[in-house]
Amino acid sequence: MNVLILTPDRVGSTLLQRLLTVYMLRAGFDKPVINLHELTNGLVKYHNETLNQEVLGKSQGTEWGYFQTLSEIQELLMSSDHYKTSRLAHYHIVNRKDSIADQLKFYDYLNKNFYIIGCRRENLLEHALSWAINGHSKKLNVYSPREKINVFQDIYSNGIECSEQSLKKYLTNYKEYISWSDTYFNIQSYFNYEQAITNVEDYILNLDFMKGATNNRWSDMFGQSFDTYNKCHKLIPDLALYNVLNSADLAIHLIEEEKYNLLKGTQWPKLADLSADKLNSLPYEIREEIKNNFSIEVGESQQKPTTEIAEFVSVNLPAYKNTTNEIDNLVSTGFLVTPIPIKLQTFKEKKQLIKNFTQCVEWYNNWVSDNNFGKLYSENDIDQTSLLENSKFTQVSEEFRLLF
Repeated sequence: MNVLILTPDRVGSTLLQRLLTVYMLRAGFDKPVINLHELTNGLVKYHNETLNQEVLGKSQGTEWGYFQTLSEIQELLMSSDHYKTSRLAHYHIVNRKDSIADQLKFYDYLNKNFYIIGCRRENLLEHALSWAINGHSKKLNVYSPREKINVFQDIYSNGIECSEQSLKKYLTNYKEYISWSDTYFNIQSYFNYEQAITNVEDYILNLDFMKGATNNRWSDMFGQSFDTYNKCHKLIPDLALYNVLNSADLAIHLIEEEKYNLLKGTQWPKLADLSADKLNSLPYEIREEIKNNFSIEVGESQQKPTTEIAEFVSVNLPAYKNTTNEIDNLVSTGFLVTPIPIKLQTFKEKKQLIKNFTQCVEWYNNWVSDNNFGKLYSENDIDQTSLLENSKFTQVSEEFRLLF
């Protein structure tokens, strides 16, 4: 089964691609399942040693770009004997400037050979604000706690401002995406971000081609629920970004492997084997070398989190690390382009980061009224929406939610 996800981006499409590939691999189809991410900005064919066959993937170590015609992309897709999960982003089609005739031929092939999912957003205000933040971060997604900290540390410290022109541009882009996807594609399923993101596992397992799969939940694969994994995925970098450094185990988990291997002494353990307990058991000289190089304070914190938060991280971090290792292995063996992306900010967090948020709401409501498209938002609507989403993503304790 080939699956294509239509997207304007900032609608959970990357998360859906990666997760869908993992669940499809577990289900055991008659051919391998490989995620290609975006179809139109560069595919390569290569020999996959794990599968011992020619497969498609994305180029490694070089920039992706528009160096293939749509007909060349179609030929590559037709020539590979494996299932593909992928996306088609409207803005890439716009940027490529292919002729309408070439586009129609390509769309016809996709409609006939892919199960097509259309991504949607109800909260277009948050969608536009996500793009505004991207304009400052220059990152559509991040995939590790350390990467999120590096990308967003300055933004969290200083905040950003959004211009009226950019906000309205993103809203117009979304409206044009809806028209494009409804005009050219036979969509089998709609992924409504607000409805599906908090039960994405059920959404995937209830897709037509996934029904009937057994022992196929995240907990069956990785020993912890997807909800727990996803909270850890967001919680760990957020603890550091909000200066809640709660344990040596967490500090160790945030160490960059490349830096560790560069500084690694001959008697140091592998990073994958390192923990607070392991660190404490090392000879004094080695223990101090590691602590000093990576600012690890065993048993100390800059700011103490609640007991409940500390317990949540402590209990779930080992399973989370094992899961990330297994996902990383799917990347290294060519089944995934990248690991699972991290939820960047909730609506409430966006409100705190964007210094002219109130003005943005006014501009947004004016655009909705002028275009008769989207939902108007009052201050009360925003508060209720923020509270509901925030509780679902950070439902560890009320005290923890107050941090955000």
